[in-house]
Amino acid sequence: MRALLKISLAVDWISERLGYIASVAVLLTALISAGNAFVRYVLDISSNGWLEIQWYLFAGIVMLGAPIVLKLNEHVRVDLIYGRLKGNAPVYVDLFGLIFFLLPVMALLAYLSWPLLVKMYVTHEMSNNAGGLIRWPAMAMLPIGFGLMVLQGLSEIVKRFAYLMHIYEMDTHYERPLQ
Repeated sequence: MRALLKISLAVDWISERLGYIASVAVLLTALISAGNAFVRYVLDISSNGWLEIQWYLFAGIVMLGAPIVLKLNEHVRVDLIYGRLKGNAPVYVDLFGLIFFLLPVMALLAYLSWPLLVKMYVTHEMSNNAGGLIRWPAMAMLPIGFGLMVLQGLSEIVKRFAYLMHIYEMDTHYERPLQ
């Protein structure tokens, strides 16, 4: 279990670094958006490529940022019952959700998105917009992101089992978001 825990912590480290990249992509997206608005409305110059770069960055933000959100336990959940659970009950609920929902869905989506990426790459698919970009880099974010979510999901499972075995300390406190 300790070896698995070390691998889990390595996955966490990767997710943290990718989360940082996603946060930088948020800043880049905002700067590109502001710059694009400036040149469009002030200088009367337009480029679809700059708009598409924002979409590509958004794909990176979501798909590279999702694993760190899972690691930080900040993902969306229905907390009608979860917020009231005490002791190890939230850990068991997490394990159930990770094993029976997150892993199968993320693995299936990674599997289904891979052929689409390969097709776009092989055919050099381009955007239909004038000045548009090649599409495969944005499409690559899907299998990469879903694969990273599988890895982070496995990491979370290992940490929860280690917690239940009293090998790993984790904060199981869940604070309901303000509504």
